Amino acid sequence: MTTRWIIAAVAAVGAGVLAASMMMGPSRPVAIDPDKLAKAGEKPGCKAEGTANLDFTLKDMDGAKVRLADYKGKVLLINFWATWCPPCKAEIPGIIELHNQYKDKGLVILGVSEDDDAPTLKTFAAEWKINYPMLVGRDEDKLFDAYGPLYGIPTTVFVGRDGAICGRHVGPATKEEFEKEIKLLM
Repeated sequence: MTTRWIIAAVAAVGAGVLAASMMMGPSRPVAIDPDKLAKAGEKPGCKAEGTANLDFTLKDMDGAKVRLADYKGKVLLINFWATWCPPCKAEIPGIIELHNQYKDKGLVILGVSEDDDAPTLKTFAAEWKINYPMLVGRDEDKLFDAYGPLYGIPTTVFVGRDGAICGRHVGPATKEEFEKEIKLLM
């Protein structure tokens, strides 16, 4: 009987997180702005919601420092998530596939865990075979404010090569949804 209550509670929390993230936060898909002329051989810029603040240094799950500024000129997919979040877990296999497919073409995927510590992330990443950088976002409120407001998780932010915040998904998205937006920015 206790097991059923635990399962019901976990399911209710997962449904609540998903519903809250979808109701409270606006997703804004990547859109190309035809008024922003591109240089020869480049795509036009996106309809930006602002400029990404890359002045952050976080630690990855191995304790190494990662400077977001080192990724200037790359397309960034920054996925804010947590290990306890069922919709976040649902996105991971697709994100791994996208990392494998686009990592050599100028895409950088960063997983920023909202509240997990490094040992928890390391164990989780090994279990799920995550091969893109996993950053410890715990106690990084300024980062969450810079890319937010984050109404729920998962939230994924797309940053163009020019540093513009080009779009965001609030709530889970499929590999195909992410890929469509990645292709617009590549």
